[in-house]
Amino acid sequence: MLSIIEQIKQGKLWDFHGGIHPAENKDLSNKSPIVNAGIPQELVLPLKQHIGSKGDIIVAVGDKVQKGQPLTQGDIAMCVPVHAPTSGTITAIEQRTTAHPSGLSDLCIVIAPDQQDTWCDKTTYADYEDRDPAELIDAIRLNGIAGLGGAGFPTARKLQGGLGNVDILIINAAECEPYITADDRLMRDYAEEVIEGVRILRHIISPKLTIIGIEDNKPEAIQALEQHVKEDDNILIRVVPTKYPSGSSKQLVKILTGREVPSQSRSTSVGVIMQNVGTAFAIKRAIIDGEPLIERVVTLTGEAFKERGNVFAMLGTPIAYLLDKFGYKADKKHPRVIIGGSLMGFTLPHSNVPITKMTNCILAPKRKELPLHTYEMACIRCSACADVCPSSLLPQQLQWYAKDQNYEKCEEYNLQDCIECGACAYVCPSEIPLVQYYRQAKAEIWARSQDEINAERARQRFEAKQARMDRDKAERENRFKKAAETRREEMAKTGGDDAVAAAIARVKAKQAAAQSEKPEVKPAVAAAIAAAKAKQAASAQGATSETLPDNSEMAKLREERKRQARERKAEKEAGESTASASSNDSKKDAVAAAIARAKAKKAQQASEQKAPVADTAVENAEVDPKKAAIAAAVAAAVARAKARKAAQQAEVQSEITSEPAAETEAVDPKKAAVAAAVARAKARKAAQQAQAQSETTPEPVAETEEVDPKKAAVAAAVARAKARKAAQQAEAQSETTSEPVAETEAVDPKKAAVAAAVARAKARKAAQQAEAQSETTSEPVAETEAVDPKKAAVAAAVARAKARKAAQQAAKEQQNIEED
Repeated sequence: MLSIIEQIKQGKLWDFHGGIHPAENKDLSNKSPIVNAGIPQELVLPLKQHIGSKGDIIVAVGDKVQKGQPLTQGDIAMCVPVHAPTSGTITAIEQRTTAHPSGLSDLCIVIAPDQQDTWCDKTTYADYEDRDPAELIDAIRLNGIAGLGGAGFPTARKLQGGLGNVDILIINAAECEPYITADDRLMRDYAEEVIEGVRILRHIISPKLTIIGIEDNKPEAIQALEQHVKEDDNILIRVVPTKYPSGSSKQLVKILTGREVPSQSRSTSVGVIMQNVGTAFAIKRAIIDGEPLIERVVTLTGEAFKERGNVFAMLGTPIAYLLDKFGYKADKKHPRVIIGGSLMGFTLPHSNVPITKMTNCILAPKRKELPLHTYEMACIRCSACADVCPSSLLPQQLQWYAKDQNYEKCEEYNLQDCIECGACAYVCPSEIPLVQYYRQAKAEIWARSQDEINAERARQRFEAKQARMDRDKAERENRFKKAAETRREEMAKTGGDDAVAAAIARVKAKQAAAQSEKPEVKPAVAAAIAAAKAKQAASAQGATSETLPDNSEMAKLREERKRQARERKAEKEAGESTASASSNDSKKDAVAAAIARAKAKKAQQASEQKAPVADTAVENAEVDPKKAAIAAAVAAAVARAKARKAAQQAEVQSEITSEPAAETEAVDPKKAAVAAAVARAKARKAAQQAQAQSETTPEPVAETEEVDPKKAAVAAAVARAKARKAAQQAEAQSETTSEPVAETEAVDPKKAAVAAAVARAKARKAAQQAEAQSETTSEPVAETEAVDPKKAAVAAAVARAKARKAAQQAAKEQQNIEED
C-alpha cells in the first residue's frame, strides 16, 4: 500500500464535506498589477494586530521614528512587535477604533509621517541556509510577522510548534473567498520572492514534502510559480477544484493529504504545517532584505470603487485615505464598506479604521451588487445549512442554543470547530445571520473561560500564599524554640536555672539602660524646677489653709473635756440620779421650745415676704422718676442690707459663744436653760430691730417727689428681700448652733461664763453700731426731695465702707473668742 506522500506525489486529491460555489467576482480586481498606495497624512497602528498578547510600548509622544523601527517589544512567542511603516513623529498614544467586528476601540500609536521614508538600520540573513532554524525563527518574530491569510496567528510560534513534528509543509494559495485577489496578484507579480520564502520555510522545518495548494481559477499564478520552482526544491504545485471554503486550513489539509484534523486541534497534530502565500513573501523580505512587516497587499474591489485593484498599503493607513484616493463613490441609500470578502467580512462602523496585518480586502459594493438582508425569518428546518457545513456541524441547533444563551450546549455541539465561513448563512432561505450568533456565543464562552482561568489562578495564588505563611510561621516557631532551648542550656551551664529571675534581670537591665540614657539636667534648670515645685506646694497649702481652718487644737481640747466629763459623771453617777433626770427633762424642754420658735418665725417671715412688695408698688404709683434719686435710693438700700447682714453675723457669733458658756454651767441645768433663753431673746430682738429699720426706709423714699415709681419699688423690694434673707440665715444658724451646744457635756463654769459675757457685750456693741449706721443713711433719704447723684454715690460708698469695717471687726472679735 502506498504511503500518503507517495499518493500525493502521484497526484491524488481528497474532498471535504459540504461547501458551496458562490459567484467569485474576482475579475473586478485581478486584471491590473499591484501598485503602491502612498504615504497618508496620519498612520494609526493598533498594538494588537494578531492572535496573542500586546507588546510593551518603547516609544513616547514626540519621539522621532524611522521606517522599520520597532515601536513595541515582547519576550514571549505569542507577542508580535509593531514597527513604524515610515519615518515621522509620534503624535499620540490613545484609543482608536480598530478593524474588528465589535467596532470597539483599542490602544494605538499615531504617527505623523515626514514624507522622507527614511529607513533604520537593517539586519539581513542572506546566508540563511547556514543559519540555525531557531535563529531564523527569532528573526521572524522580531520582524513582527503574523499569518497574513486572515487569522493572524504568530508565525514564529507556529514554526516552533512544527519543529520535528511535521513531515508535510503546505503553502495555502487557494484564496477561495469571492472578491479577494491579493494572493493571486502577489503570485503573479512576485512569484520569485514567494518561492524564496518557501525555501526559507523548508530550511527551518525540514519537511519531507512541500505542497503549494492553489485553486484552478488562477492559471496565471500557477504558471508564474511553476517558472520559478526548481527540481531540487522538492516543491509540488497542486491545483485543486474551486470550491468554497477550500482555502480553510482544515479543509485544505483534507483535500491535499486526506488527513482530518481532530476537533479543537491544529494541523500540526496530524503532521502538517500550513503557511499562507503572503506570509512566505513577508518571511523572504524579513530574512533576506531585513524589512519587517510594515505593509501588505490589500484588494480594493466593489462597484462603488472607480479604480479597483490591489495595492501595497502601509499598516495603519486609514481606510478613508484609500477610499478617497481610489475613487470611492458611496451608495446613496445604503453606503457600505466591508473588510474581508462577501461571506466572511464585516461592515465597518465608519471609514476612519486603520489597515492591520489581517486586512486583506476592502469591499465597497452597491445595493444591487450585494443585496441587504432585510429581516430574519423563522427557521423552516430545511437542513440546507447542515448539508453545506464544511466542519460537519449542526448549524440550526447551534443557532438555537446560541440564541437561548445555552453556551454549555453550544460547546457540546462543537461550536469552537466552526470556521465562520458563512456557507450556512449563504444558503439559508430564512436569511438568518447564523455567523453573527456563532461569533457572539464564541466571545461569551471565551470571556467565561478567561474568568474561570483567572479565578483558578487566584485560588492557586491564595493557596500558595497560605502555604508560605504557614511555612514561615512554623519556621519562626522552630527558631524561637531553638533560641529558648539555647538560652536554657546557657543558663544551666552558668548556674542560672530560674527563667523568671533571668527575665526580671533582663527587665532591670533595660530599665537601667533607659535611665542611663536620660539627658543630664543642668544645675540651673534643676534649681528652677525645684523652686517652681516649692511655689506650687506653698500655694496649694495656702489655699487649703484658707478653705479648711486648722481645728486640731480645738479637737484636742474637746476630747480632753469629754474625758474629764466622763470621769466626773462616773464618780457622781450613783448619788446624783435625780439631778441627772431633771437635767434631761430640761434639755428636752429647751429643744422643743427651740423647734416651736423656729417654726413660728418661718411662718411669720413667709407671710411678710409678700406684703412689702405690693405696698411699695401702690405707694410709688404716682411719683415722678429721676435718675439721681434712683441711684441714691439703690445705694442706700444696698448699704442698709450690708449693715443688717453684719449685725446678724455679730448676733450669730454672740449666740455661738454665749450658749456654750451657758452650757458650761452644766452642774446647774436650770441656770443653763435660763441663760440660753436670754441669749436667744436678745438675738431675736436685734433681728427684729434690723427688720423694722429695713421696713421704715422705703417709706421716705416713696415720699420723694421725683423718683421713678417702678424702679424705686423694685429697689425697695430687693433691699427688703435681702434683709429678710440675712435675718433668716442668722436665726437658722443660731438655732442650729444652740441646740447641739445644749447637749454638750459640762465644761469649766467660770471660764465659760466670762467668755459668754464678753461675747454678748461685743455683739451688742456691733449691733448698735450697725443700727446707727443704717439710721444715718435712711433719714437723709427720707428728707431729700431732689438729691445730687454725685453726693448720693459718695454717701453710699461711705456707708458701704463703714458696714464693711463693722463686719470685719465683728469677725476679728469672733476669731479672738475662738482662740481664747
